Parts: sequence; C-alpha cells; structure tokens
Amino acid sequence: MPTDAVQYTLEDTVAVLRIDDGKVNALSHGVVDGLCEGLDRAQKDEAKALVLLGRPGRFSAGFDLSVMQEDGQEAMIALVTKGAELGLRIFASPIPTLIGVTGHAIAMGAVLTCCADERIGAEGEFKIGFNEIGIGMALPHFLRRLAEERLSKRHLQRATLLAEMYAPADAVDAGFLDRVVPADQVADVTIARARQLGEMLNPTAFRVSKAALRRRCLDELREELARGAA
Repeated sequence: MPTDAVQYTLEDTVAVLRIDDGKVNALSHGVVDGLCEGLDRAQKDEAKALVLLGRPGRFSAGFDLSVMQEDGQEAMIALVTKGAELGLRIFASPIPTLIGVTGHAIAMGAVLTCCADERIGAEGEFKIGFNEIGIGMALPHFLRRLAEERLSKRHLQRATLLAEMYAPADAVDAGFLDRVVPADQVADVTIARARQLGEMLNPTAFRVSKAALRRRCLDELREELARGAA
C-alpha cells in the first residue's frame, strides 16, 4: 500500500515526487509503492519530465532495515525485488528523469541515483555510496550492473568492493552525481532543470534514443529480475 511519506505534485509539465518520512527516508514497501504510483500518475498526466526529491539532509538511507533484518529472508527478497523493479522503471523512463539528492544517499538510495538521467546533489557533510559489503551483504546483480553502467571506471572497485562512501563533491567525480548546489537550492534547481529538459528535448527522439543507448543494460537487468521472480 502507498504511504503518506510520498507526495506527488504536477508543477507545470514536471511531475515531482517528494519522499519525507520524517526520519531517514527508508524504502519500505509503502514508500516503493508510493513512488511507483507516482510514476503511473506522471504518465497519465503526460508530464514532460519527472523529479524525485528527498527531505532536507536525507535523500534515502536505503531499504527499511526492519524488513531486511527482522522479517525473514522471503520478506527481504520481496522488498529488494520491488526496489529493483522501481529502479528499472526509473532507468527506462521514457521522459527525462532527475533526482535531487537532498542529503545522504546510501545503499538503495545510491542505487536510485544511478538510475536517473541527471542527479543534482546538496553541498554539505553528506555520504553517498554503497555500504552493502561493509554490513555483510553481497552486491546484488542489479547494483553491480548499474554501477558498471553509470560510475567512473576509476572509482568502480572503490565504490563497490571497498564500500567507499563519498562526499557530494567526490560523488560527482565517481559518477553518483552530476553536480552539487547549495542544499537549500536543490529542489528548485532540479525542478528548473527538469522543466528545461522537458521543453528542450524532442520527446520521441529522447525516448527512442534512450532505449537504444541503454538496451543492452536494460535487457540484462530485466532478465535478472525475471530469473529472481521465477
């Protein structure tokens, strides 16, 4: 079931999804469902671009640990699969999709940054990266393949095998972000950039070209998710 932690608005031609659970923006079943519902609404509203924002200081700390650690392996697999399907939808989105990384983006929060077309981060003492190996989890194929596709080759081993956490400026060099701006400007800058891209880019040319550029990676991700579901 969707949750009140995810709010949807249509600002001119830009669909904006805001995650704010008042805490660390953990990706629970409800939050993931709310984000998927927002993607559906953006399509129905014929939005020209989409923006995903976190709360001040927190984009997302990743999956809900109460599910990952306490509800058993079956529940954990179900949530991870649902999160991967969300990431795949963002990665394959036919309209320009941007993320305003408003603070910490850890684990699945960092994975989502690898799914968006453009990522604008907040200046500050924030951490961005994959901590899975550091907390005893092997890297899932979905994460590994996205990291290969989106991160700098110079940082790939550090960001994955060594579980390095990056400050925002360093996250630009690593490939998690495209640029950083003052924290209080992230939402406005990201929405303005989305509006600009929605107006500037031909929607058909964008959709066709994006599908072609990402076809191999998308095919691999879809095959992996299908195997997991089976």
